[in-house]
Amino acid sequence: MYQTKHKALILACLILLLAGAVACNNTGAGAGGVDAKVAATVNGKKVMMSEVDRLLNQQTGGQSLSQLALAQARLQVLEGLIRQEVLFQRAEKEKQLPTDDEVNQALAALKQQNNMTEEEYQRRLQERGQTEQGVREEVRRQIALEKLQNKVAANIGAVREKEVEDFYEANKSQFVSRRGVSVAAIVVDPNDNGAQDDAKSEAEATAKANQIYEQIRNGADFATVARARSEDPTNVRGGDLGFLPEEQMKQAGFPAELIQRFFAMNVGDVTPPIPIGGRLSIFKLQSKRLESENLTKENPAVRDQIKQALINERKSLLNAVMVEVAMNEADVVNQLARSVLDSPGDLSGMRPATPATAAQQGNAQPGASPSATAAAPNASPVASPQR
Repeated sequence: MYQTKHKALILACLILLLAGAVACNNTGAGAGGVDAKVAATVNGKKVMMSEVDRLLNQQTGGQSLSQLALAQARLQVLEGLIRQEVLFQRAEKEKQLPTDDEVNQALAALKQQNNMTEEEYQRRLQERGQTEQGVREEVRRQIALEKLQNKVAANIGAVREKEVEDFYEANKSQFVSRRGVSVAAIVVDPNDNGAQDDAKSEAEATAKANQIYEQIRNGADFATVARARSEDPTNVRGGDLGFLPEEQMKQAGFPAELIQRFFAMNVGDVTPPIPIGGRLSIFKLQSKRLESENLTKENPAVRDQIKQALINERKSLLNAVMVEVAMNEADVVNQLARSVLDSPGDLSGMRPATPATAAQQGNAQPGASPSATAAAPNASPVASPQR
């Protein structure tokens, strides 16, 4: 069974699946029967052009591209698909495929995180043009790749104290406890998210947010209410946004008056619903640090942070090497690249616009993280409390 700490990585992909970022309809089909064309083979396994264009349209929203830009984008997307297939086949060879129970657990966690009943889940699949089997296969592949990476990293040696010392001395400026706050948020979104207890208009969002605020004021546990009613992926963490340095909040788009309010609040205080990023957010102050201070290498948290950073560097290197070795050992035939080389005269003109699906139009920010800070649409990832 894969470890709980890895479920968040799997969930990030799964949330995108049901949010429409991985739609299953082949909107990228072009003239000449491109859906039926093979873009590449990996040890005999076909990667179809329809899959390349499907992913490409998610990134471009179906906009027109010149033939040159189209060829470049297709080749880049195909490279990613080839690598994924190579690694999946390697995971299969090394017996790292997940069991049906593991896939079921990941899907159950996805539904729970999005407060979806089975009926709502099936409705969402239908709306996005997806199938149960298609989603299960995506989940299966993601878990397999995670397992393979974990296996490769399992024999990483322990970090020596001398390495910790050297790293600290070379990066002293990074080890600062910055002025900031730790907050949790309950978010109400006026858009229809298809989840249980979902507000579908500004009026419904206002009424729901006010009701939640009264619940909290009357003694309801903030984290419990967040898990049950917040319309943001952070609900699985009880709304916890982690520690937010002041500069990061400014860069993420938090209003200056809200930041000042956080520092003036007492730990445990809760704000009324605040409109931010097109949504209503109720914040709870969990801790605050009024002054920045330098951290020493004797600080246990600093040493642990350095050790984890060094381990992550080793994991990153091992994963890169694993990909390189797997690619070298695989029999890959990139037929799309061959066709581009054989027909350079086709690299001119414009590609006809492909209308974006409703799912794509609702997700016009390719690469947006599903766990982005709840209250600010442009929030950057939560920083470590030690930085």
